[in-house]
Amino acid sequence: MGISAAVYLEEYAPDNRRTRFVDTTVRNLAGVPSIVYGLLGLAMFVPLVRIIGLGGSSGGKNIIAAGITMAALVLPIVIITSIEAIRSVPATIREAGFGVGATQWEVIRSHVMPSALPGILTGTVLTLARAFGETAPLLVIGVATGYFAPAGDASLIDKLTGPYTALPVIVFSWSRQTQAAFADTLAPAAIVVLLIVLFILNSAAIWLRNRAEKRW
Repeated sequence: MGISAAVYLEEYAPDNRRTRFVDTTVRNLAGVPSIVYGLLGLAMFVPLVRIIGLGGSSGGKNIIAAGITMAALVLPIVIITSIEAIRSVPATIREAGFGVGATQWEVIRSHVMPSALPGILTGTVLTLARAFGETAPLLVIGVATGYFAPAGDASLIDKLTGPYTALPVIVFSWSRQTQAAFADTLAPAAIVVLLIVLFILNSAAIWLRNRAEKRW
């Protein structure tokens, strides 16, 4: 969705006041603190999940509402990074495509997007890495502040609509425990796991960028 919005804003939307307003709004949304998105999720997405019948035992404060909230958090950043990647494509590439009779969509699909793909992939993966480490929106929505294992016989719907937790929240919870086993052993171990996952995501972003650059 974010990449599609970026393609429309950069390639199809006319350069008028409305388009500039949308662009400015998206850039402002990218700078909004994550806690605000948590409040948005609590006020809008949690009731929405209840309305569509997926509230479950958690009353809508489940992983579905959290996922929608995190998607809203990263969407403006994906749009901005994709716009900048598309904007960095030289105009001569577009002109060459139009010069041989290609349509606008053919130029975008066969010339602009392959050239912008390294920047788009890098920005998207790094944005997902940022979302992976976010804690504030999840705490506001009502994530469980401790580790628990869902019942083995629970259905997929029950698992999606029931209580949930996340690794950053587990780190936050364990680091506040008074028992030495939590604060001195488990919390650092969870931090190491979190750092490893973030390192893998960042490495994947670099690998995808290099691979896309070689193919182009």
